[in-house]
Amino acid sequence: MKKRAVITGIGCVTPIGIGKERFWNSLINGMSGIDYITRFDTGGFGVKIAAEVKDFDAENYIDKREIKKMDRFTQFAVAASMMAVEDAKLDIKQTDAERFGVVLGAGMGGMDTLEDQAKKLMERGPRRVSPFFVPMMIPNIASGQVSIALGAKGPNILIVTACASSTNAIGEALRVIQYGDADVVITGGTEASITPLSVAGFCSMKALSTNNENPRKASRPFDKNRDGFVMGEGAGMILIEELEHALKRGAIIYGELIGYGRSADAYHITTPAPGGEGSARAMECALKDAGINYDSIDYINAHGSSTIYNDEFETEAIKKVFKEHAYKLDVSSTKSMTSHLLGAAGGIEAIACILSIVNGVIPPTINYETPDPKCDLNYVPNTAKRTNVGYALSNSLGFGGHNAAVIFKKYE
Repeated sequence: MKKRAVITGIGCVTPIGIGKERFWNSLINGMSGIDYITRFDTGGFGVKIAAEVKDFDAENYIDKREIKKMDRFTQFAVAASMMAVEDAKLDIKQTDAERFGVVLGAGMGGMDTLEDQAKKLMERGPRRVSPFFVPMMIPNIASGQVSIALGAKGPNILIVTACASSTNAIGEALRVIQYGDADVVITGGTEASITPLSVAGFCSMKALSTNNENPRKASRPFDKNRDGFVMGEGAGMILIEELEHALKRGAIIYGELIGYGRSADAYHITTPAPGGEGSARAMECALKDAGINYDSIDYINAHGSSTIYNDEFETEAIKKVFKEHAYKLDVSSTKSMTSHLLGAAGGIEAIACILSIVNGVIPPTINYETPDPKCDLNYVPNTAKRTNVGYALSNSLGFGGHNAAVIFKKYE
C-alpha cells in the first residue's frame, strides 16, 4: 500500500503578496501584481512590464551573513520554505533529519548572479569573478540551501523542466512520501529571472505581452485579445507529510495530494503539441494515479499562460480528457494576477488549488473581456466563485514539451 501524503504547511513569496493570507486575499479579490519593471532600466526594451515581488526583506528569514551567498531565487526559496515549516508548526529539532526531504523546481537559476559576474569578467577580468559565482548560480543550490537552513538530510532534488518544474517537483515529492523514503518533504518552486538578459531573450522570441500602456491588463488568459505572457518572480512551497506522521503530531491538515502525471510532447522546443495532446496525457495519468474518474474534478487551475497556442491547446486538452464534464468544470488561470512565474508557477498555483479546497472559493481569471471561440470553457471570469471544491487539478506546461499535472483533494 502506498503511503498517503497530506499538506500541513504553506509558504509563498509572490508579486501579489508575501505569505498565504495576503496571497489568497489578493487572488480572490482579483488583484494584479503586474507593473512597470523597476529592477533595471528598460530603455531600448520592447517590454517594460513584469510582476516583481515587492517589500521582500531577506533578513526576516535568513542570517545577514548568508544572504550575500545567495542569489535572489534562492532567497525566495529559503524564505517560503521557512514560512511553510512555521505554518505547519513543525518542530525541526523533534523531526528525524534523515526522514526530512527537499524536492524543488526552478527553471533558470541564478540569472542575477550570472549577469553580474559575466559583466565583471568582461569589464575587470577573470580575477574579479566571485568564488561564490558557481554555487550561487546553479539551480540546484536552492534545494541545497533550503536543506541547510532546515537541517533536512533526506532526499534532496531540484528539477528543471522549464515552466513545469515545480509541478514536477510536487509530483516527485509525492512519490518520495508514497514509497516511504521520507516522512516530511518541503516541495514547490522558485524563480527570480526578471533580469535584462532574460527579458531580452523572451522579447526576441516575441513570447511576452507588449501591452506596456496597461500593465494590469496585460495578462489575459483565454481572452481573444491576449498577446503573450508576462514575466514574474517568487516562490511557492508546501510542506507535505506522510499521513500517520502528521496525525501523530496533531498537525492541521489542509488537504491531500493524491495524483501525479507527466508526459512529453516530443514535438517542438517552445510550441505545445497541436490539440494539447501531451498535456491531455499528463492529466489522464494524474487521474489514473489518483484512482478517480474525470468527473470527480471540480476545479482546474490551468497553465493559462495568456499566449495564443498555449491557451487554445490547453482548452482542447481539457475537453479531450474531461469530455462532457469539461463544460461543468470551473477552470481559471491565476497567472492573470500573478503573471507567469516560470519554474515557480506550479508551486504557487498548487497553493491556489489547496486554498480553494480549504475555503470553498475559486479564484477568477481577470481581464477576461472578449471570448475566444476556440476557448469556450468556464474560466471563472473576473470574479471569484464560491462553491464546494472536493478535487482540484493543477496543470503546467514547459518549453521542451514538458507536461505535468497534480491533483489535490479535500482531506477526509
